[in-house]
Formats: sequence, structure tokens, C-alpha cells
Amino acid sequence: MSSAAAAHVRLVEIGKRYSGTKALDNVSVLVAGGTVHGLVGANGAGKSTLGKIIGGVIRPDDGQLFVDDRPVRYTSPREARLDGIATISQELSPMPHMTVIENVYFGIEPRRSGFVQWRQMRKQYEDLVAQWGFELDGNAKVGSLRTADVQKAEILRAVASDARVIVMDEPTSSLTSVETEKLHRMIAALRERGKTIVYVSHFLDEVLDLADTVTVLRSGRLVRTAPVTEETEESLVAGMFGAAAAAENFEKPKHVTAPVVLDVSGLRRKGVLRDISLQIRAGEIVGLAGLIGSGRSELARSIAGADPIDGGTIAVNGTVRRIRTPADAIAAGIAFLPESRKDDGLFLDLSIAANTTFADVGSVASRFGVLRLAQERGETSALLKLLSVEPPVPSAKLASLSGGNQQKVMFARWLFRNPRVLILDEPTRGVDVAARAAIHRLINNLAAEGAAVLMISSEIEEVLGLAHRVLVMRRGSVTREFGADPPLDTVMEAAFGLGGGTIA
Repeated sequence: MSSAAAAHVRLVEIGKRYSGTKALDNVSVLVAGGTVHGLVGANGAGKSTLGKIIGGVIRPDDGQLFVDDRPVRYTSPREARLDGIATISQELSPMPHMTVIENVYFGIEPRRSGFVQWRQMRKQYEDLVAQWGFELDGNAKVGSLRTADVQKAEILRAVASDARVIVMDEPTSSLTSVETEKLHRMIAALRERGKTIVYVSHFLDEVLDLADTVTVLRSGRLVRTAPVTEETEESLVAGMFGAAAAAENFEKPKHVTAPVVLDVSGLRRKGVLRDISLQIRAGEIVGLAGLIGSGRSELARSIAGADPIDGGTIAVNGTVRRIRTPADAIAAGIAFLPESRKDDGLFLDLSIAANTTFADVGSVASRFGVLRLAQERGETSALLKLLSVEPPVPSAKLASLSGGNQQKVMFARWLFRNPRVLILDEPTRGVDVAARAAIHRLINNLAAEGAAVLMISSEIEEVLGLAHRVLVMRRGSVTREFGADPPLDTVMEAAFGLGGGTIA
């Protein structure tokens, strides 16, 4: 494809099925060249599936994809990329053993006589970073990066390929507000250059701000495609969930003085965590706020035994526990939902049942170690129905579920064990409005039943809406503590290192 003209994409009567479930059913959409086209819908509505079909990540079972009125049948993302279509997936899939530069230019390296021109490639990377404003060490191994930086590398890779069509699936899900603004400016500049952007997002305000046109999907079917000027957040929600859909109202469980369940004292890790102490009582939700890189996820991972510590103690129900591995944490009654469900939490190629019982498989095995499949599937089925996982089929592969439903399966795993401490790192990342509300209700219910909850979220409104107390981290330390319902601007000032003191 030539880069001279803007590409347009047409999907005609597209269908896709997983284990008998229709992910897409007779969907037809026209994406005009040189525009930003938003795709919205509940988790499981098919928006990511549609984006992946455009990008060659998956193949449709029915229908036809046209690019510039030319029928195409991509068998891989590489074929689509060679045809000028790049995809930034919600489930990030870089090559962790390679550097950022190698990932960004993988397959398009400048070569001479068959040899990679490393100096030229580094210069191109420096120009790319300077042009788009994403500061990222090109020599860093991608496997060592935090999720937000991996996301930036994926975005730079798509831009570096000079693709005419870029499919962005939840591209801001792990970016800070500053980084999100940079991405928004990048999208505007790409559109001005004639690029076509397919923008998949559950942030409806972003879609309304960025897109020229928006397509609404519900349960795998097309609801409508309309100019964004004709839509509002309310109309999109109504299209996604039906006219009866209502905005979520945060409601905290009533909290009274209760025994301390989690007691962390003097926790430290060189260069990462500095003398952190905190307590969480039974039935209490404590929010952990702070900028990305403040040490929030590192603290969560250390308590959960995923990362080592250099000193300090962790006590559960008054007993100091030696936690050096995730198995130690599980034995102590600590459950952990990590930031990246794909990399650290779930086994996408295994069944939903296997993922649900993973942390306590012994409870569904005989005394000879043989798995009782009927018991496993029966207990899993009950949890799936309780959490409204769709489809509630224990034998289905986890990879066939939407992001929001995969996240619910993570909760099902720990409901299976009834943990005393629940550590949640970005529990609603990449999920839609309905799944988000369901997860909030679940967190409240678990707290009401006596669990001690430590919750991390980059969305400060989510932290303030759910938490009884808020701790603010900065540069590896807990620097402020707030009681219930602190002012948003005050918490943000603390996250940026302004102000001081403690508010009870």
C-alpha cells in the first residue's frame, strides 16, 4: 500500500464464534480514511474482536474485510502490518528479551547489504521520541519495564512503522493523565497527516473528544454507527447496555472499629520501598494513591510475595508471617490481583475452571491427588454465576472471555479461598462500565464480610469513591494519610509532593 492516500476500511457482515458463542454477529462497519473511528461497547460486546480482525490478529468466521475496496484475508498481524495496518493491543505482547529500540523497529530495521544499521536505528529512535514526547530508555529490556512503559513502546512501534491504519485497543488504560494527553495530541497529529485510527476504549469521554465517528456494539451485534457530534456519554451508555442502564453510584460499606488484619511494619527494598508501615482492619478498604512509579505496585507485590524485600515484617491476624513467595502469601491468607492479568495472573490457554481453582486445587482433589473434575466444574460454575461471568462455562478456555470477564475470574479464584487480605492492583483496568460496577460491588461485599482490602488505582476518583482511608505514596514512601472522602485536589497535591501533614 502506498502511504500517499488515507486508507479506508470496510467490514461487511462479519461474524466470529468462540466455543459456540457469537463474539460478532453480522456486523458491518465503514471506517473512513483519514478519520478517528471509535469502537465502544461492554466487555464481551465484540469491540476488541472487531479491532483484531482489522489488524489480522484473528480471522473472521463469516463476512469480508475490505481495505481501499480491496478484499483482504490476513492470516497474521505481520501480513496486516506489511499492508499498512498496525495494532496496539490491550493485552500487550512485546518481546521481553529485546530492547525497546529492537521492539519498536522489529521487522523494519534499517539495513545495508543485509546488516542492521544500529547507529541509524538509534538515531531514528531518538528522533521518534523527540517528535512524539514519550520519554523511554531505548536500551532498556522490555521485560524490565512497567506496564505503562510497555504500552508506550507499543505505541511508538505502531507510529514508527508509518502505518496508514492504526488500531488502538485501550491505549490509555495504563498511562498517566500527562501521558494520555500526549497520546491524544499524537492521534490528532496522525489524523492531520491522513492516518486512519480505529480507537477502542471504555473511556467514553475520550472517544467523544477524539473520534469523528463512533460505532456502538452490544452482545456482538451492531447497535449503530453515527457522527460523534450526535452522541453523548448518556446516549452511548444507553446504546451499550440498553435504555435502562444507569450511572454507577459508589457506596461504601459501613465501617466500624475492628481488629487489625494486615499489619506491615518497616517494609523496605533497596531503591524501591523505604520503611513503609500500614495497618488495615477487618472490613476496611484502604486506597493506595500516587503517581505511576511511586512504588504502589511494588508495595503490593512485596506484601504478596511476588517481589523480594530487604527488611520489615508482615503480620496477618496478629501473627508475623515469613512471606518470600506467592505460595507463602496464599498460605497466610493473602490474595493478590496483579496489575497485568495476562502476564502475572491468569493462564489464558487453560480452562476457566483450572484458573479458578489454581490457588486451592487440593480442595477439589482426592486424597490420592486425582482431580475431581465434576466437583471442580460444579463449584466453579456457582462462582461464575455469582459473578455474572459470560459465558458461565467452566470448561471454556479463559482466552475466549473478554477482559472484564477474565478479571472476574481472577476474583473467582480468591473467592474460592475466602482470603483474609485482598490486594488489588488496578482491579478495573481495561473493563467497561458494567463490569467496573460489578467489580466495585464485589469489593464492597468482600469488605462487608470482613476482608481487609488494599486497593491501587490510577483513577483517583475510584480510590476516593471506595476507600475508607487513602494512603498516598511518593518515591517509595507513604507520605500522606487521609480519612474518608478527602478533596480530590488535596490528594493530587500530595501525590505531586505538595503540602504536608496527615489528615485523619
